[in-house]
Amino acid sequence: MRKFFLILSLCLFALAGTAEDVVYLTTAQFRERIFDYKDSREWQYKGDKPCVIDFYTTWCGPCKRLAPIMEELSQTYCDQVIFYKADTERERELAYVFGINSIPQVLYIPTEGKPLLLKGLYPKENIVRIIDEFLLANVQQEPEQPAVQEPVTPPAQPEKKKSWWERWKEKRRKKK
Repeated sequence: MRKFFLILSLCLFALAGTAEDVVYLTTAQFRERIFDYKDSREWQYKGDKPCVIDFYTTWCGPCKRLAPIMEELSQTYCDQVIFYKADTERERELAYVFGINSIPQVLYIPTEGKPLLLKGLYPKENIVRIIDEFLLANVQQEPEQPAVQEPVTPPAQPEKKKSWWERWKEKRRKKK
């Protein structure tokens, strides 16, 4: 009997420690908590806290590298931002609505204004900067300061090198 209570108390303790973890989001929950895209065409966020939605799949390598970052940030920003995960293979309708054709993609939704959808895996520092500057800028701003918000831009992607075939074609065009 003691073993049973010991196991039960350990389980309850473990559940209490994960209360602020990332929430797995379904299409129905999205329409209920975030935005009902079937009833309205104009974006209107339903929540009272900003949120982050990570669109992922279970087999995606970059998604697996992003997961612990999101878990850690959900603990760090537990009182300020809600973190969700949406499996694009299970929630195909939701993926279609946002045009998710590559993963991971992260949707940053402020309490007011339009959301920001970014493709790809970004370093933790960049995600923290986006959360601080885009999601929490209006929340943490003192009332005396003007509400000027510069758009957050993702880091520049390095230019893609041209293949030998493209360079050869370009060289041939210049000769003509």
